Amino acid sequence: MWILSTLSFLVSVLITPFLTTLLCIIFLAAIGKSIGVRRLYVRILLMIFEYGRQNIESAQNGRKLEEESDDEGYSESTNNTPVDEVDSNKHNGTHKNGYIPNSNPLISRDLILVPEPPTPAKKSEKLVEKSPDNEISEKEEFKDFDLSSVVDYIKVGVEAIIEDEVTSRFEAEELKNWNLLIRTNRHYEFISLKLTILWICGFFLRYFFLFPLRVLICCFGVCWLTLCTALVGYLPDGDLKQKVNRYISIMCFGILSNALSAVITYHNEENRPKSGICVANHTSPIDVLTLMCDNCYSLIGQSHGGFLGLLQRALARASPHIWFERSEVRDRHAVANKLKEHVSNPNNPPILIFPEGTCINNTSVMQFKKGSFEVESVIYPVAIKYDPRFGDAFWNSSRYSMLQYLYMMMTSWAIVCDVWYLPPMHRKEGETAIDFANRVKSVIAKQGGLVDLVWDGQLKRMKPKKEWRERQQEEFSKRLKSE
Repeated sequence: MWILSTLSFLVSVLITPFLTTLLCIIFLAAIGKSIGVRRLYVRILLMIFEYGRQNIESAQNGRKLEEESDDEGYSESTNNTPVDEVDSNKHNGTHKNGYIPNSNPLISRDLILVPEPPTPAKKSEKLVEKSPDNEISEKEEFKDFDLSSVVDYIKVGVEAIIEDEVTSRFEAEELKNWNLLIRTNRHYEFISLKLTILWICGFFLRYFFLFPLRVLICCFGVCWLTLCTALVGYLPDGDLKQKVNRYISIMCFGILSNALSAVITYHNEENRPKSGICVANHTSPIDVLTLMCDNCYSLIGQSHGGFLGLLQRALARASPHIWFERSEVRDRHAVANKLKEHVSNPNNPPILIFPEGTCINNTSVMQFKKGSFEVESVIYPVAIKYDPRFGDAFWNSSRYSMLQYLYMMMTSWAIVCDVWYLPPMHRKEGETAIDFANRVKSVIAKQGGLVDLVWDGQLKRMKPKKEWRERQQEEFSKRLKSE
């Protein structure tokens, strides 16, 4: 009997508050209300991170003092520099991004050969000389080739290897301070007793309370989304169906956002897309959830089978989404025609597109594909910036599966991000689709505090395009010609 009484006590003490919390979260998300618990939770985390940083710094300073006390005196160098000064120079002169304090950068960026639109080639100078038969002939004058002609290209190649602008964008963003997660661990969890206790408490909180709670919320949210969108599909087309679909969409994705403890701040809501095409920088699949919590969008993508296909079909019943068969994905004309057909109807929700075509680590914006900018429609730019201190939202699809990625998200502290709705943009007269795409990209990068790069994000999966190599060869041949 005492075993049953103990079990009932554990159920009442542990499971009852757990289920109560779950029901409260679902109910508040369903009615679109918040009592500010998640934002308070984030502020407490910041205080804990700051406390941990202070502990780490004090422990490191203690070790430095011990090392200095063991090496008191002066070094045996010819300039008689004190040892403590040498040690301070050693610790303060850290090499970050190829830069040494009080000196010139190791890597100069005065000769970066990036893919640029081809420019009209200048006419090379020609020499006029007389042949033995007094015939005048013309020929191009070239410099004599020597080894120094390729030094600049070798220099650029070595710089690209040392500080690669592309592959570094597909790695997790490095944190300045440790956030008590093993995946960002720098062997700090055992640096002091206080930090060890703090890390153990955080481990149990994330894996034994937050993780199972988030899994239950996610399962309920997916089932509820599937059911609601299927029911909305039976309503006749019209204003009522659109209003119900908008409410259902925001409610269901609001519930799913609780599965990640998402704290999202929306700025400039007067610029929220109402129709046309919405483009945003791409960090992870969570981008869709982040934006759908505040607005209803149509999605575009490839048709899938299984459970994901079930969700796609359910969403398609409630709203006009665009799903392509595998054979149609590379058919640009089919994609363009369906986009034009969708945006031509002002009653359709705005269609959400990520022109980069791949996930970037939220430090940069890479090349936008021009397809969505060829359609004559208004473009609504949106900038998304995640705070990596609470959890890295970047999905490295070449390293982690979707299941592994969701596991990492649900065992992080939270997903905190800012979303900026930017003023709508139109294609100018005479402006090419590529120029328009670059203009929109630069606006998003500037607002989100991201680096604007010209490189194609698909370089992480494929080799550079042939035309890029040919442009470098043309540039090299021009350098051999006399000015």
